[in-house]
Amino acid sequence: MVRVPRLSSLWRNWLRLEGPGGRLLRWTRLQTLVVLLLCLSVAAASSLPWLIKPKLQPGSLAPFEAIAPKDALVQDSTALEQQRASLVARSVVQVIDPEQTQQLKQRLEQQLLQLQEITNTGSGARIGPVNLSDAEKRWLEQRSEQDHLAWDEAVRSTAERMLSQGLVSNLAVEQLRQAADLQLNAIAMQEPASRSLAGKVLTSSLRGSSNLRTDPNLSKQLIEEQLTKQAIPTIQVRKGDLITRKGEPISPQAYDVLDYFGRVRREPQPLIWFQRFVEAAAGCAVMLLVMRRERPGLEVRHALLAVGLLLLVQVAKLWFKGTVSPLAVLVPPTLVLAEGLGTGCGLVWMGVAALLWPEPVQGLGDGRLLVAATVAATGALIAGRQRSRGQLLQLTVLLPISALVGQWLLLQLQPFTGLRLWGSLNPSLDELATDALLLGILLMLSLLLIPILEGSFGLLTRARLLELADQERPLLRRLSCEAPGTFEHTLMICGLAEEGARAIGADVDLIRTGSLYHDVGKLHAPDWFIENQKDGPNPHDALDDPQASAAVLQAHVDEGLKLARRHRLPRPIADFIPEHQGTLKMGYFFHKAQERGEAVEERRFRYKGPEPRSKETAILMLADGCEAALRSLPPDTSDAQAVDTVRRIVESRQRDGQLRKSSLDRGEVELVIRAFVQVWRRMRHRRIPYPIPARR
Repeated sequence: MVRVPRLSSLWRNWLRLEGPGGRLLRWTRLQTLVVLLLCLSVAAASSLPWLIKPKLQPGSLAPFEAIAPKDALVQDSTALEQQRASLVARSVVQVIDPEQTQQLKQRLEQQLLQLQEITNTGSGARIGPVNLSDAEKRWLEQRSEQDHLAWDEAVRSTAERMLSQGLVSNLAVEQLRQAADLQLNAIAMQEPASRSLAGKVLTSSLRGSSNLRTDPNLSKQLIEEQLTKQAIPTIQVRKGDLITRKGEPISPQAYDVLDYFGRVRREPQPLIWFQRFVEAAAGCAVMLLVMRRERPGLEVRHALLAVGLLLLVQVAKLWFKGTVSPLAVLVPPTLVLAEGLGTGCGLVWMGVAALLWPEPVQGLGDGRLLVAATVAATGALIAGRQRSRGQLLQLTVLLPISALVGQWLLLQLQPFTGLRLWGSLNPSLDELATDALLLGILLMLSLLLIPILEGSFGLLTRARLLELADQERPLLRRLSCEAPGTFEHTLMICGLAEEGARAIGADVDLIRTGSLYHDVGKLHAPDWFIENQKDGPNPHDALDDPQASAAVLQAHVDEGLKLARRHRLPRPIADFIPEHQGTLKMGYFFHKAQERGEAVEERRFRYKGPEPRSKETAILMLADGCEAALRSLPPDTSDAQAVDTVRRIVESRQRDGQLRKSSLDRGEVELVIRAFVQVWRRMRHRRIPYPIPARR
């Protein structure tokens, strides 16, 4: 008989699957209140344009019957927009492009130099810039130096006049030749051969080229001038005409007439405003929930950064309204959050920021918003994998170029695909280049701000992790010099922990850096730890107090946290210091205290914790416990025996309740065990005993 799962069990399973991968970092009431107030500010900014809206809209049902109270001429806004759209295609203003003009002048100079080479060699049959007739060859051979200079200057001045009038690339060659001849008429050239040669050179250097570019500002100005000269479309209304009938849809022309007579009231619309307010607040709540699922250790300052950037973007949208560039307001914050908090956090922020758009994107339609969202998502996916600031710098160059090329290709393919992402007004190449340039500048500024945000908001980027893992950093150098045994122990644990994290897909960069700093607290008294003791006496034997010795061991955790604060280590790195010991029992000193027959409280011989709250800190705890046991195994130990040794240590940690908050499941624990044994197998490789020559 097939058993149908109960609805309650399905709900619990779904919650378990959708829950965060680790233990949530709790926020205090005050911190939660601050985040809530900032979210409400975002909701207020997003819903502000809907606070005062017209009660009526074109297409809505008329709530009353309206009759024109007097004669009037009302501007037809719909027809005016259609007229403006029709003028766009044929109202293009072109201006002289200095760069293209200079390139054409350089091409002319090259052809003049080639003609001079033909003159110097005396070989008229040599291939040159133009085909020479016999008369032109003789004239070149017979002309003097003075004639040469005067002729070159005449050709240059003629080209200057032609270029100042502007050239188009699709002008017929014959028309260009006639224009050159007309310009040459103003110059007294007595020799027909010199005149024909000058016309050929000018035609050859200028054909198929243009020195004009479109000026969007002048084009818009021309459109407005033409609209002014043309008759502005109006609606003639006579007194007593029926404008709308109650219950019928309001046409655009009727809406213009109602607005003219003041029947369209602009009053606070609390219901619409409240709806937009709730939508924006819900968007902020969903964003924070997804962020906490993707990053359970999300701190309040991380949430404040994300919501603060969202508020800044919403204010920019309200300030610049329809002229705001979606690329400029979406891509840089997404890149910063993806690099500092992870790809998932960056993507959810981008989605909420794109949906909460207070004003419609005017001018070029919603296509710009779609392109910006695509570029931002691509940047977030790539930024989450970058491991150096140099790669981020390359990304700040590639993203604007990709946005420019992608939008240009969409515009070129628009006639074939039929997709009009930009509405009736297509952007010019200059406008696309301006958007791309602005995006590049903002991305560069964001890259410069990332180190400041790392310190102010505790962001932990890949580049920051790799910088902290540099063994030349002062704290690590001090550990290697003052506590060499601890440093060697740290490197061994680092290898085990890295392989364990790699086996289960945990954060390898985080666990590598955290492993290097987990025992820095032993710098306060390195000689009190066995790995740093040499042939001298053990200080614990001289102390002869198990409880005091246990306090010394606990002190290395407390001192490590102090060093972490002093050296401004990020919180995820500092968490490795107490959590790698958790609340483990100091068994040696506890047993020693029991042998004395004293009343022993077990809690005094346990570390203060907390227990590991992430997979990375749990793996480090297991690596710390297994490292000494694996190194002490004899050379003939088999892999099965090594696995059994590691499993007994891991199970003891599990029975003690040290892994209950780490979210490590049984399968992942088994993979970690096998990864530890694999590293041990590499560590115990055999070497050939090299002969050492005797000293003379």
